[in-house]
This record gives sequence, structure tokens and C-alpha cells, in this order.
Amino acid sequence: MRILIATAGSRGDVAPYTGLGAALRRAGHEVALAATETFEPLATEAGLEFRPLPADHRAHGSARGKRELLRAAAAFVTELGEGFAGAVDPGTDLLLLSATTAPLGWHVAEATGTPSIGVYLQPTTPTGDFPPPVTGTRSLGRIGNRAAGRFALRMADRVFEPAVARLRTRLELPPLTAARMRQRRAAARWPVLHGFSTALLPRPRDWAHGLAVTGPWWPYVGADRCLPAELEDFLAAGPPPVLVGFGSMAAGEGERLGEIAIRALRRAGLRGVLQSGSAGLAADGDDVLTVGDLPHALLFPRLAAVVHHAGAGTAAAALRAGVPSVTVPVAADQPFWAGRLAAVGAAPAPIPFRSLTAEGLGDALAKAVREPSYAAAAAAAARHIAVEDGSAAVVSAVGRLTT
Repeated sequence: MRILIATAGSRGDVAPYTGLGAALRRAGHEVALAATETFEPLATEAGLEFRPLPADHRAHGSARGKRELLRAAAAFVTELGEGFAGAVDPGTDLLLLSATTAPLGWHVAEATGTPSIGVYLQPTTPTGDFPPPVTGTRSLGRIGNRAAGRFALRMADRVFEPAVARLRTRLELPPLTAARMRQRRAAARWPVLHGFSTALLPRPRDWAHGLAVTGPWWPYVGADRCLPAELEDFLAAGPPPVLVGFGSMAAGEGERLGEIAIRALRRAGLRGVLQSGSAGLAADGDDVLTVGDLPHALLFPRLAAVVHHAGAGTAAAALRAGVPSVTVPVAADQPFWAGRLAAVGAAPAPIPFRSLTAEGLGDALAKAVREPSYAAAAAAAARHIAVEDGSAAVVSAVGRLTT
């Protein structure tokens, strides 16, 4: 089949689909990845065709409050919708749509008659088991959680509404609201495969048939990829260090965060690796090394702990490595995944980004590294994740479409 995977957002919203795409390609399919232009090198490295989408998440990445986040999301989605239809080749046999692109992809699928499947990194379907990830971690009870989940979907529909209207006009489709299309998809039991681990979040027992949790999809890492020699030397020079990184979050705050990280590491008596990321973290010293983007799969198993923003992919990678986390969630679904890591015992209580101090971070690091329960919980989750094969589950689902 000719398959198009469409996703959008930060690196964590894109990288897992490179590994998924590579698995589909090994199964004999032709695979293209549609994402914002920044991520063309990731697709190329994985051997996937790349199709650019016009939006740039970095232009809206500094939003903090909920209203500001909603405005930024609406602007991003509007840009995304402008060029989404152009990314779908007429010969495409199947669309695999992320949670970000599905509300647009459904309309393209209608116009072209192309089958589609959801491939989500986050749970979006309302459930009584937990509140929607975008609202945080506090349970409202089964009825309240479901109500909050429905409200979150209504808010998402409002964000997508202008883009949907423009897209349907471009596709010469009759008017249809984003909310009505979502209802149609739900009524049709549109299949959604979720790429997270049941070690971190079990499948909700009240979800409908067709909503599956496959296990994580891991970013593609070439067989010849290795860590830089400078980092290998640093790792060999002492006990396992702690990685501190905020991924694509906290742009422009590198100097402040770097100072906090150094003081926290020294307070806890630990060596550190700072991953520069969008924040631009940097520091010098015998006990600290600054690095750029590196595959989690190669680095995380060599660490004592990981300080991170609790994006879904980083949270899963830390568990896969059997390494404790210290989470500093910034926005969106990050507080939810931070809460899940704490709930399974693989991390201390999250430190909200706005409350981050060197003293609080240092104390949390000391606890995560020196109290054995955190490493034991992470190791138990790693054993669970080791028997999950999320990509194989998607390949199997796609294969069933061809029989």
C-alpha cells in the first residue's frame, strides 16, 4: 500500500512516527511522512518520503497560560489546514492520522475516498478512568472525568473550526462543522491505535471496540548510530550522570535553567549531562557536559536519572531504559504524563515548571537516585514495555486492510 502518515507539532509529536514508518516500509509498504518542514531530516534518515506541511510549531511555542495556548493552537492549526490537502497524493491508499492532524485529515479522506486510521500518541476519547490529558491529573470521578473529556473535545473542535471551514471549501465539500465530523467518526467506530504503554496507562475499560493501545512507537535510530566520543569519554569518567533536558519547551530560558540545573546537580552530589534543546541549556565544568539532540535509546540506559518535561515520548523512553525520572512539566499533556510516572512509582511528585528551583530540583534528584523504589518501579515498567511491540501491532492492523 501507499501510506501517508500525517502528524504535526514538536519533535516529540513527530519522531515516534519515523520508527513506525520504517516498520511499515520493512513490511513492504511505500511510506511518506507529512510533517512541518523542520523534521525532513528525521524522515529522510528513516528512509521515508517527506511531504512538508506549512505550519511551524516554533512560532507558537512560547505560550504558557490556557488562553494563550488556545490562541497559539488555533493559529498553528489554521496554518496547518492551509496546505494539508496538498500533502495527500492522489495515489495514497491509506492515511494514518495523528491526534493533531485527524480533525483535518477526516475531511481530506472524505473528499478523496481514502481509508484512514488514527495513530495517536495521547488518549483523547472521554473515559471515566482518568481526566483528559490536557486538563492535568486530578480525577473528577468517573462521571466528572467523562464530562471533562467531552468538554476537552468541544474545545478542540472550536480550535479547528476555522481551518475545517477553509479546508472543506478548498476541497469543494458541503459545509460541515468540526464537531459534527467528529461525531460522525465516533458513530462509525473509526479505529484509533494509541502508541503509549499500558505500563504507564492501561487501556480504559469503558472505551469502545476499535480503540486499541499498542505500546509505544519508538523514533527511528540507524544501526550505525552511536554517541559522540566526547560523551562516551564523559560517561566512562565517573558514575552514571543525570540528563537534564526540556526538549522543545522553554525556548529562550536556557541561561536561567542551566544555572538551576548546575546548582541542583551539585546539591545532590551528581554529575550531569545538559541537553541544549529549544531552551539552549549550556554549562561548563568537569562534572557537567552539554550535548545536542541524541537518541534516547542510546543514552538513557547509561544514566542515573532523567530530568525532563514529561512529554509522552520522553516519559516512555525513560521507562524503557528502566531509569527514574524527575519531571518538570511545562504545558499541554505534560502534567498528565508526569502524574502517570509518579503514579507508577518511577518518579517523585512532579515539579511544575513555574515552581522550579535549584533546591527543589536537587532534593527531587537525590530522592529519585538514592531511594531504590524509583529505580525498581522503572525497571518493572521496562520489563513490561520490552514485550510490547507497538509498531508490529500497527503493521498487523494495516495488513488486515489488504486481506
